[in-house]
Amino acid sequence: MLIELAGVPVEICCRFPSNERFLEDYRTDKPPVMTVRPGPEDLEAIREAFIKEDRREVRYDPAYLENNAIHALLAEGLVQHDVLLMHGSALCMDGLGYIFAAKSGTGKSTHARLWRREFGNRVFMINDDKPMLRIEEGRVTVYGTPWDGKHRLSRNASAPLKAIAQLCRGDENRIEPLSKAGAFQMLMKHAYISRDPAVMARIMALEKRLVDSVPFYHLQCNMEPEAARVARAAMSAGCLQVKETAFEKGGVFE
Repeated sequence: MLIELAGVPVEICCRFPSNERFLEDYRTDKPPVMTVRPGPEDLEAIREAFIKEDRREVRYDPAYLENNAIHALLAEGLVQHDVLLMHGSALCMDGLGYIFAAKSGTGKSTHARLWRREFGNRVFMINDDKPMLRIEEGRVTVYGTPWDGKHRLSRNASAPLKAIAQLCRGDENRIEPLSKAGAFQMLMKHAYISRDPAVMARIMALEKRLVDSVPFYHLQCNMEPEAARVARAAMSAGCLQVKETAFEKGGVFE
């Protein structure tokens, strides 16, 4: 089947109909510029990674392994087309994209939900787990993907990226711009990492362009509606990265 992700047409070779259905919303008739064809070795690599993470032997469904192998091969191949995969919740408000990144369970999806409640139909989710960024000279665009987390919140849509925030829980709501060093530190935790040195070098070059193009923030917040208002006010203003922040001095990164 032919799909388009982050503006890049791709041929996907699936063995399992469930994965064709999973990708259905991203179908295209454009000629592909790359092909993803997961083989047995790719599925085995995913299985071994899962076993290492779970620390126990589990029999994984082959279609599930293929789904994750497709995702991994796309993340590797799309780097050559200036596309970077991130782990985070991406939303669009008034035509502009915002991403919230945090380790699982911290509350990034909850914070994105506060924006939807507070600002109503001015906001929609682009992707709640694994958005993709196309990083071109002077322009960064965030795109939806079908890999959208347990809440299944996404759509085949895109928006110019306005800002990215690293989120942590706190009793008070406050937000500060990150320095470029702080932004890179954040990306090392939330952007895709490759084992291939050549691909990783390309990823780091993309990350540098991203940091030069988009403001990064550290957001400490609670679960009250005020958190959305505080975050939106600062991020929509588009403050540039500062030399060093109080958060970085205090070592508050998660």
